[in-house]
Amino acid sequence: MANVDLAEVGKNLLKSGETGENVELQSLWQDQPVVLFFLRRFGCQVCRWTASEVSKLEPELRASGVALVGVGPEEFGLKEFKEGGLFKGSIYVDQQKRTYKDLGFKRYTAISVVPAAMGKRVREAAAKAKAAGIQGNFSGDLLQSGGMLIVAKGGEKVLLHFVQDSPGDYVPLEDIAKVLGISAKVKEGQRPVCNDDVCTR
Repeated sequence: MANVDLAEVGKNLLKSGETGENVELQSLWQDQPVVLFFLRRFGCQVCRWTASEVSKLEPELRASGVALVGVGPEEFGLKEFKEGGLFKGSIYVDQQKRTYKDLGFKRYTAISVVPAAMGKRVREAAAKAKAAGIQGNFSGDLLQSGGMLIVAKGGEKVLLHFVQDSPGDYVPLEDIAKVLGISAKVKEGQRPVCNDDVCTR
């Protein structure tokens, strides 16, 4: 994994999903540690499920002075994502996808996205989303991958830099809590039994 130059990537601009204001990424970790969850896209069913999972940590994060921030690569689907209420943190958009590129979040090609989207991890995560009643759509940029970046207060250091290898990859809740040194009383959503009917939808 390449080292993240926080001074450089911190200059990238993100647009607030609440106010429309552009802010420098580094402003999000200036006064507190931050968990930055980079979604593939706001309409992605697996991303929505992962957003709901990460949000289970929000009370512990808040109590420990840690910000929870979701970042999407485009505004498409943002309104529906916010209305779904699955994510409990602040939401921003990386309109130029510069931070996605700087953090090594790859872009699939039209050919490589199909096998990636049909992989076992994606099917399992999609089954979890379906079992939780979380729907998605195929609108927006289907080729962008995502990940997570956890940064210490003041940009002192990167605590975690996770890049999706598959669209179904995510950081387990206990790993997030561990790198932040907090105790979490939540558990990952139960994995449903995956059969042909559940996994292919």
